[in-house]
Amino acid sequence: MKKLQGAHLRKPVTPDLLMTPSDQGDVDLDVDFAADRGNWTGKLDFLLSCIGYCVGLGNVWRFPYRAYTNGGGAFLVPYFLMLAICGIPLFFLELSLGQFSSLGPLAVWKISPLFKGAGAAMLLIVGLVAIYYNMIIAYVLFYLFASLTSNLPWEHCGNWWNTDLCLEHRGSKDGNGALPLNLTSTVSPSEEYWSRYVLHIQGSQGIGSPGHIRWNLCLCLLLAWVIVFLCILKGVKSSGKVVYFTATFPYLILLMLLVRGVTLPGAWKGIQFYLTPQFHHLLSSKVWIEAALQIFYSLGVGFGGLLTFASYNTFHQNIYRDTFIVTLGNAITSILAGFAIFSVLGYMSQELGVPVDQVAKAGPGLAFVVYPQAMTMLPLSPFWSFLFFFMLLTLGLDSQFAFLETIVTAVTDEFPYYLRPKKAVFSGLICVAMYLMGLVLTTDGGMYWLVLLDDYSASFGLMVVVITTCLAVTRVYGIQRFCRDIHMMLGFKPGFYFRACWLFLSPATLLALLVYSIVKYQPSEYGSYRFPAWAELLGILMGLLSCLMIPAGMLVAVLREEGSLWERLQQASRPAMDWGPSLEENRTGMYVATLAGSQSPKPLMVHMRKYGGITSFENTAIEVDREIAEEEESMM
Repeated sequence: MKKLQGAHLRKPVTPDLLMTPSDQGDVDLDVDFAADRGNWTGKLDFLLSCIGYCVGLGNVWRFPYRAYTNGGGAFLVPYFLMLAICGIPLFFLELSLGQFSSLGPLAVWKISPLFKGAGAAMLLIVGLVAIYYNMIIAYVLFYLFASLTSNLPWEHCGNWWNTDLCLEHRGSKDGNGALPLNLTSTVSPSEEYWSRYVLHIQGSQGIGSPGHIRWNLCLCLLLAWVIVFLCILKGVKSSGKVVYFTATFPYLILLMLLVRGVTLPGAWKGIQFYLTPQFHHLLSSKVWIEAALQIFYSLGVGFGGLLTFASYNTFHQNIYRDTFIVTLGNAITSILAGFAIFSVLGYMSQELGVPVDQVAKAGPGLAFVVYPQAMTMLPLSPFWSFLFFFMLLTLGLDSQFAFLETIVTAVTDEFPYYLRPKKAVFSGLICVAMYLMGLVLTTDGGMYWLVLLDDYSASFGLMVVVITTCLAVTRVYGIQRFCRDIHMMLGFKPGFYFRACWLFLSPATLLALLVYSIVKYQPSEYGSYRFPAWAELLGILMGLLSCLMIPAGMLVAVLREEGSLWERLQQASRPAMDWGPSLEENRTGMYVATLAGSQSPKPLMVHMRKYGGITSFENTAIEVDREIAEEEESMM
């Protein structure tokens, strides 16, 4: 038996960390035990926060291009199939873990302390992503301020940052458009503005010599971190209100851009490129892998953000319904963003007299080169440019809120009595530390470091973390046990669909993704620049470090136990003594016996006498207890 269990049985005094309100003597019993942790002020706070977290920059600059290059409309077949196999089940699993325990990504591993390293790996991944993601928000702020002029600065050549290769690609707007332009040997003003003025990449010799800090980018990054800090200052009570604007306003701007885009000449040309079904692409494994990757990253599974948000819910919040609202809403938003983007690219294609595939790009190139160039061709170009970048700002901030809240929640849940009263100060220290670590991204060669972080921080390491989480919950903790927990929380058990996905389909698909990413590994590059071997090794080590945290956590957990190696493994894999719902009134059924000081042979009856009456959820607890008793009898 564990030392902790033995000590608990011997000592009449309950340890402080396990005390409930009724054990605390003169403490005010009207205050919930977890009240100081914070919670959403309304159900819509949680739903909008999840939507804002999932609907991000990738919906605008990654999904449309992936759809276009992987079969157009045919890409929607593997996309929605992968959403059903991986996206929805893993989304629901992570929300269930967070809501049931009311704990962050580290403390939630009371469910099986042997796998606590997976929580630490989550924190490392989300920390690295938060550093470079806020740099992208800083770029957006830079362009947002640059749009507050009568003429966009990337509209014309002739500026100090332009070269002799600069050519104003105006196409038929300035000429008769009879012949297509030869764009291969020229550079657009928007591209030179991005690379030579914003990034000033010519001042760097490569990733090993980043050059000087760009003070305008440094200040934009500082502003981005100040905005994030102010919005998470009071935890979910403040960020939960900010998302009412940041999660809904992008849809208004996206609708405006969509209406403007489809009314432009040549818009149908771009939409046709975007959605024309090419079903022969479905025979390629690459298309299915791309669809799974898009689902995996766009929903933010494995980063801990969903788990963190759900941990602030009330115990009986209907996350089953919320799962379908958010996941399907995210998919529909991606498709609508594709219409808005490719309608404008179609117009741009007609203006320049070149095929759509020569102007379509993915990633930052779309947001900071191609689309800004398209804006210069429209009447009231500064207005449309400002709207586009304001939309990107609100999309990015939602995700950044989640990243920071995940880190702060995870650490404060580990040290609640020290950090929860000083949560605002701790949040500020995290923001300052990450700002300082992100300063290298504001140098002349900062884009090289950003690409390295983007390629490796959340690549194969994130897949390993999600696979580990899925197997630990369903195989070690037990699928029956987990479904009982959900039954107690929501009033019904997950059906065959969720069980099949959690046990087989989702882990198998993620394992295939992991193998594919290793087999098809390609070195990082940025334009024509190839990263040196030491940078590649650094990136690989960055990904491996998160993976290594899982066995390291296992080693620590095993060393804390006693007995033979097998006994230690068994003890470390069992749920901790205080695993279960955080509030005493939610600990019905089998979890009442795990309350500190509970010695009653019929804890459920004592619990109901104390709190009065039998609710529908307590009826569920009685059913769960009956099932457990029947199973034990059948095993004897």
